Amino acid sequence: MNKIIKDWNDIKINDSWAIFKIVAEFVEGYDRMAKIGPCVSVFGSARTKEENKYYQLGVEVSKLLAEGGYGVITGGGPGIMEAGNKGAQLGGGKSVGLNIDLPFEQNHNPYIDQKHNLEFDYFFVRKVMFVKYAQGFVVLPGGFGTLDELFEALTLIQTKKINQRPVVLIGKEYWTGLMDWIKSTMLEMENNVSAKDLELIKVVDTAQEAYAAIDEFYKHHELSPNF
Repeated sequence: MNKIIKDWNDIKINDSWAIFKIVAEFVEGYDRMAKIGPCVSVFGSARTKEENKYYQLGVEVSKLLAEGGYGVITGGGPGIMEAGNKGAQLGGGKSVGLNIDLPFEQNHNPYIDQKHNLEFDYFFVRKVMFVKYAQGFVVLPGGFGTLDELFEALTLIQTKKINQRPVVLIGKEYWTGLMDWIKSTMLEMENNVSAKDLELIKVVDTAQEAYAAIDEFYKHHELSPNF
């Protein structure tokens, strides 16, 4: 029993010291990201290969965003993240990578601007950077991580914790099943969301449509920082 108590006390001490590391990640992230200017966060799977159509769409939409004056923020890894950073560089824009150390998938891709390559240990700090410095969200097909980032952004917009931002899903074939379930089950069957909440999401098939949705949004809204 004494051994258990000793180990538990050690954990509590380590947790206290971890706060300083967490604060340091926030401070560095805020300092570096605040200097970049308007950006769009591009989410999607790390597993998507270069020959996949969604990789190509990631490159296309990010190139259009860069040409339109937006920086592109990705998770900094392979797959759709690489496509986003590649497109940003092709479009002559700022290419930002928010890297995190993962055991299997994550290695930073070669298309991130060196001065905009940030490293994180904590997912929750990294997610704040995705949201705080984004003027919009473009979401391509992905897994649990992509859905986590998508619903984080939607929740913050829905609850007005951040200013309204365009949320654009690319790939009707991929996203229609999810959107149908949200409408039929979450909205109509259980009333867990409102019809107005569904208006926060736009589903498109092309890079041009995705860029146009963001461009149209900012014809009627000012570019402004989040929280």
